[in-house]
Amino acid sequence: MLLTPLDLTPDHDIPAPLLTELTALYAANHEFFALSGDFPDPDDIRPEQVAAALAEELAHPDAEVLLGRSEGRLVGVAVTLAHHPDPADPDPWIGLLMVDATVHRQGHGRRLAALVEDRFRTEGRTAVRLAVLDGNDRALAFWTALGYEVVDHRKDRERGRPCAVLRKPLDERGRS
Repeated sequence: MLLTPLDLTPDHDIPAPLLTELTALYAANHEFFALSGDFPDPDDIRPEQVAAALAEELAHPDAEVLLGRSEGRLVGVAVTLAHHPDPADPDPWIGLLMVDATVHRQGHGRRLAALVEDRFRTEGRTAVRLAVLDGNDRALAFWTALGYEVVDHRKDRERGRPCAVLRKPLDERGRS
C-alpha cells in the first residue's frame, strides 16, 4: 500500500478525479455515516459534502489527510492530527481511518493503520490516540486487535458524541 498526503490544486481544491474517488469511498461506508451523523443523508453523500468535510479537517493547522492506494486504487483515507487541541494531551491523533467498504476484511485497514503509526514513529512520537464512537463495535474490535487500549470515555470535541478514547504506545523498533 502506498500512503500519500492529499495534494490540493493551487486554488486549494481537491482535484475532480480524486474527489470522485473519495466520494465513492465515503458513500460505501453508509453504516459508519448513519452512526456518526456527519452527513445529512448517509444514502446520498455528494462530492461537495466530502470536499467540505475534508476542508474542515484541513482547517486545523496540524491536520493531514492521507490517501491509501493499493494497486493504484484508492482503498482508504486517514485524517491525522499532530497535536491535540488540549495542551495536556501529548499524543498525535488519528481522527479518521476509513477503508472502502467494498474491500473490507482484506487487510487494508491494518496496513493503513501501520503506515500511519510508522509516520508518527518516524517523527519521534511515542504513542497515538483515537476515538471510537459508542455503538461502533466493529471499529472498537479492530483497534483493540491492533493493540490500542481504552483509556477514557468522553464526548468528542466537535459534536459532543459519546466515544471511547484509545491509546497505543509506539515502540522504537519500528513495530507497535
